[in-house]
Amino acid sequence: RDGPAREFTVAVNNMKQIGLTLFEFDIAYGRYPDNSTAAEVKPNTDHLTLGNRNSNDYFRQLIASGVCKSEAMFYARTANSRRPDGDMTGTKALEIGECGFAYIAGLSSAENLPDTPLVVYPLIPGKLIFDCKLSEPWGYKAAILKIDNSVTTLPIDKSGHVLLNGKDLFDPTQPFWGGKAPDVKWQE
Repeated sequence: RDGPAREFTVAVNNMKQIGLTLFEFDIAYGRYPDNSTAAEVKPNTDHLTLGNRNSNDYFRQLIASGVCKSEAMFYARTANSRRPDGDMTGTKALEIGECGFAYIAGLSSAENLPDTPLVVYPLIPGKLIFDCKLSEPWGYKAAILKIDNSVTTLPIDKSGHVLLNGKDLFDPTQPFWGGKAPDVKWQE
C-alpha cells in the first residue's frame, strides 16, 4: 500500500515541475503550448514531431522550445504508463505511455483566471472522469495544477468526478471555463 501512495507524491512533484516549465514557456511565447505555439517552436527542432491530438504532443513543445531538458517530469503512474526512457530524439520524445498527465489546451496566464486547471491527474483517457481504482491507495484524490502554478488535491467521488463549487470540475459553467467546455488533451 505504501508504494502506490508514494506514486501519488511522485505525480504531484512532477506536476509542480511541469508547472514551472509551463510558466517559463508562457513567458517566452505568451501562451501555454497550443496550435499557434507549435508553429513558433517548430524552427527550434528538426527532429521532434509536434502534433495536437494529446497531452504528449503539447508537452513535446516544451522540449522543442528548450525550456525542458528531460522527459522524467511527465511520468505519473496510470494503467498504461511507464517511466520515460530519456530518449528525446525523433519520434522517441514522450512516446506512448511516457506521460501520465492530461492537459487543458488553449489557455494563457494573461487570458484565464489564476485558479483555472491546466494539468490534471489521474484522468481516464477519452473521458472526463478520474480513475477511482488507481486513486484508491491514496484516498481517492485528484491532483490539479492551476494557472497560478499551485497544485491542489481534490476528492474524487465514487463515480469518478471531482466536484468544485457543487459542480463537476469540467462543467463549462465553472467560472474559470468562461462558459466554454475545456479543451482536454488526454495522455497517450
